[in-house]
Amino acid sequence: MKTNLLGLVLLFSVVFAMNSCSSDTSETSSDTLTKTQVVEDYTYSVDELETMKLINEYRVSIGLNALEKINHISFKSEEHDNYMIVNNVVNHDDFVARSENIINTLGAKTVGENIAYNFSSPKAAVQAWLNSPTHKENIEGDYTNFGIAIRVNPTTGKKYYTNIFARI
Repeated sequence: MKTNLLGLVLLFSVVFAMNSCSSDTSETSSDTLTKTQVVEDYTYSVDELETMKLINEYRVSIGLNALEKINHISFKSEEHDNYMIVNNVVNHDDFVARSENIINTLGAKTVGENIAYNFSSPKAAVQAWLNSPTHKENIEGDYTNFGIAIRVNPTTGKKYYTNIFARI
């Protein structure tokens, strides 16, 4: 009985950790990784630029470096927004694949991700992230670059935000 209970607790812990809304991070050495095609073109919306501005203003206000945007990271963020819209989910599915792509393509050492859903403005989304310890940890993390995508579900009108951070 104790073994079954312990097994269930362990299983629950693993499932919870993999499905929590907290952001994920990934670290690796890129010395032996193969580079893949870099996406260089990305057109930013007013909301995306405002969200990045708000994040950088916050970082600078607490003595951290401002982050530089990278179009490839925003493209990977956009792919995830589109995935969430098509599948009607809000999650970090395939974060490992996104982070590995950024590591392989850009030589990133560390990658983190925040997502948000159904916030009407960049200010509201950033404030929600700052009010969440795990999302705030990413915003305050030891990163040098970031990207963001905000997409609207054409059926519901709700916004999906994916913000990816990287240390390069």
